Amino acid sequence: MKFRPCIDLHDGVVKQIVGSSLSDNPDKKIETNFVSKKPSEWFANLYKKDNLKGGHLIQLGKGNEDAAKRALQEWPGGIQVGGGINCDNALYWLENGAQALIVTSYVFHDGVIDEQRLKKISKLAGKNRLVLDLSCRKKGNDYYVVTNRWQNFTKEKVTRNLLDYLSKYCFEYLVHAVDLEGKCSGIETELIKILAKSSNIPVTYAGGISSKEDIEKIKIMGKGSIDFTVGSALDIFGGTKLKYKELVEKYG
Repeated sequence: MKFRPCIDLHDGVVKQIVGSSLSDNPDKKIETNFVSKKPSEWFANLYKKDNLKGGHLIQLGKGNEDAAKRALQEWPGGIQVGGGINCDNALYWLENGAQALIVTSYVFHDGVIDEQRLKKISKLAGKNRLVLDLSCRKKGNDYYVVTNRWQNFTKEKVTRNLLDYLSKYCFEYLVHAVDLEGKCSGIETELIKILAKSSNIPVTYAGGISSKEDIEKIKIMGKGSIDFTVGSALDIFGGTKLKYKELVEKYG
């Protein structure tokens, strides 16, 4: 199990946002836990110095391209990029230093898997440079993949069958437990159990991690096979519950 760092961009600035508050509705307030005074490339340089490969940079909406590109070029081949990735811009991001592409909405189109798009972007990027983001929210007793900055439910449940099918086209999954994202309220244990039992390729979990105990639970439930990322609880993002240097030393 490894600590995987993150850079979340909103309006070109590194932020930590409560995931469930993201909306296209201008009248709905986005809940923000942290706004960095440091640029995106500062975080990329930090991760490079600590050799934390495979972190993810997520563009939350428009206006993030320049900041994303600066971070990727600070550490070429060290960071994955997501947010608005499709077949038209996939090569652009790879040429500008992305280690891999993170894709959700382009593949989970109109509420279901668009098989043609999935095959096309997997072939274009290469399976070993494609990460599928299965960030999800709970509805009833099941977890459903959500798209469009986590606002829209798809019809796709996070199950063994889904994970087995998609693993033919990508080398890794990134999974945010969206209902807990940014809340520092503890992890989504049932989701972690599903991922540990069902995925035959690497998984990085995010959402709600707020303590060393949460991380140890992920290690135990995931049998050491599920990596993790921490946002709002981390001291480099204004948090008070977990220290970046300690996570690097123990899980880097």
